[in-house]
Amino acid sequence: MTASVDGAAVPTWLREVVRRTPADPHRINPVLNRRAPSGATTREAAVLVLFGGPAEADPLMSGGLPAGADVLLTQRAATMRQHSGQVAFPGGASDPGDDGPIATALREAQEETGLDPAGVQPLAVLEQIFVPPSGFEVTPVLAYWEKPSAVGVVDPAEAARVARVPLHTLIDPRNRFQVHHPAGYQGPAFSADGMLVWGFTAGILAALFAISGWEQEWDRRDIRDLDTVLAEMENDIDDDHLPHKHGYRVGER
Repeated sequence: MTASVDGAAVPTWLREVVRRTPADPHRINPVLNRRAPSGATTREAAVLVLFGGPAEADPLMSGGLPAGADVLLTQRAATMRQHSGQVAFPGGASDPGDDGPIATALREAQEETGLDPAGVQPLAVLEQIFVPPSGFEVTPVLAYWEKPSAVGVVDPAEAARVARVPLHTLIDPRNRFQVHHPAGYQGPAFSADGMLVWGFTAGILAALFAISGWEQEWDRRDIRDLDTVLAEMENDIDDDHLPHKHGYRVGER
């Protein structure tokens, strides 16, 4: 379920994302249903799913998605002990002084990217999702960037990159596919600006896109080996030479 923040002014193009429960209509998104096993030791955490762009919807686009709409993502440093190199929403573990998940998400986002929390309008809080490798129960906090501030890498030991990724890039069918992990995981993925978005972050984005009204039909049969895709991106191989299935290449425009 999605719990909306009382009194929040929601841009028209974000109303469905805030109002509706994230969904997996094609049953290809294992992230949504992850719950901690009974008796498991877990830690509280929160991430900021921060949407930016014009408040006004574009009446000519599906769901009113304006051309300048984006989402804030970070790429974790390769030296991190857990989830190294992965693309993620800014966020992290709760501190004892945090007043709930919204406070955690804003504090962590400020520490990671340097954003000014005063310009962020929280819109809704999603259900917790269990992340097995770290043992975190993560609460996604949806927000709108009313007054964007400068962002960038604050601590290179934690983040290699901070980026405002266009939503139109992420929903482009040429940039969407599934990845298969050697350990058995399979789920949605996105290619954007030389980054591979997969796992928890891709699962949240895919679930929100499914209810947004912005989504375009994409080839869900396009399933790629995760290690192969990561190696190709790491080696910066030209897109035209990447192996592909069903006619799509990683990052193809």
